[in-house]
Amino acid sequence: MVMDAKGYALYFSRATIPWDRDRFAQSRETIGDSLLRHIGIYGYRAGFIRRYVSWAPSPLEQIEMLEQLRVLWYGEKIHVAVAAEVPGTGVDTPEDLERVRAELR
Repeated sequence: MVMDAKGYALYFSRATIPWDRDRFAQSRETIGDSLLRHIGIYGYRAGFIRRYVSWAPSPLEQIEMLEQLRVLWYGEKIHVAVAAEVPGTGVDTPEDLERVRAELR
């Protein structure tokens, strides 16, 4: 995820962004210190949801398979913040869920 100076998302990706071309060329060991991990916690008003579902999926959304990109494509803003703590394990698949359940036992 990349954000602007006012705390709004510029782009979301499953790839590493921003890509530090010059630093990467010098050393393949590190690609940057300012990378952010996306933790999706969203709050929407009902009127926005009605607009959102009326929009066709955007080309970028279809490429990245990230629904947030539809919002940005249609000119809306997503406010983002940097987490105060490192988040715990993500749960995105049934396998992830089983791993977390095992950790909690």
